[in-house]
Amino acid sequence: VQLQACGGGLVQAGGSLRLSCAASGRSVSRYAMGWFRQAPGKEREFVATITWSGGSTYYADSLKGRFTISRDNAMNTVYLQMNSLEPEDTAVYYCAVSRNGAGYGEYEYDYWGQGTLVTVSS
Repeated sequence: VQLQACGGGLVQAGGSLRLSCAASGRSVSRYAMGWFRQAPGKEREFVATITWSGGSTYYADSLKGRFTISRDNAMNTVYLQMNSLEPEDTAVYYCAVSRNGAGYGEYEYDYWGQGTLVTVSS
């Protein structure tokens, strides 16, 4: 499975961005997918995850209400809608696929994209 994330860029505080991550190589419709991020000088952290059906979603507590994860299995794609962005959201955002269900830990994910940079200016 190869993952290609896109949609990052420079946005002002309070603005919105929508990240996309398209999978290729095989269908991921039966796998959970997630987003993580890594800010400069910090460890990578969990952002959100979604079950294979899209029926359940889970978020980092600090991001609930501002970020929304969704997926389109027909397109083999997962999305992350980010609203009310803050400078603290500046990071490289990574998408990932888990064959073992929607989890919060990096170790639970088997395939990773290359990341897309989001920069939020104040």
